[in-house]
Amino acid sequence: MSILVTRPSPAGEQLVSRLRTLGQVAWSFPLIEFSPGRELPTLFDHLSTLQEGDLVFALSQHAVEFAHAHLQQHAHTWPIAPRYFAIGRTTALALHTVSGIDVRYPLDREISEVLLQLPELQTIAGKRALILRGNGGRELLGETLTARGADVTFCECYQRCAKYYDGAQEAMRWKARGVNTLVITSGEMLHQLWSLVPEWYRDNWLLRCRLLVVSERLANLARELGWQDILIAENADNDALLRALQ
Repeated sequence: MSILVTRPSPAGEQLVSRLRTLGQVAWSFPLIEFSPGRELPTLFDHLSTLQEGDLVFALSQHAVEFAHAHLQQHAHTWPIAPRYFAIGRTTALALHTVSGIDVRYPLDREISEVLLQLPELQTIAGKRALILRGNGGRELLGETLTARGADVTFCECYQRCAKYYDGAQEAMRWKARGVNTLVITSGEMLHQLWSLVPEWYRDNWLLRCRLLVVSERLANLARELGWQDILIAENADNDALLRALQ
């Protein structure tokens, strides 16, 4: 098995390093990189309006990293009045580490549907909810919280930017290296890889690879694009990806 990991830095390199330690052949090929979000300057104003029992949601480690760096830069701290939630364990740990605040997260899958099942999120009418995210994504979370009566605000803490590659050159390189397993953690990256690779290499290499994804939604998207050999990891963190690859 030769594995191509498309996660952005540094998570992608960390997964590749762990795979190689276990004797696997693995390569890092990050499809996106990150930059500060356009709405970061509004972050503290949003946080400072939150009162006891209001809600803050962190949807990724990157949202936490960029938000915390911005607060530190302006000598602000995380307010203790609201209740904090994260999309999964890794994001919750990142937020707890920088804030010292207890963060609730779903113990099952790291998806909006499971997060929304938490008991604390069933009766939230009249509460403010601040969602820290990248440029777009997780619309279901905002829509459901709104339907339950919360006043929802999104704050774009970071932007995902596609990295530029010569598709034919990269496809030739990975096919020559015998890559037969692809790790994809978002629909955006799945579309990007599919569009990047020229049609001939799509049919003769890309779509013949086993695909490891992190949700049933992503698996369905992959099937629509033409993949047949698809594996779904329990979660999106490197530990879950490693278990699936082993």
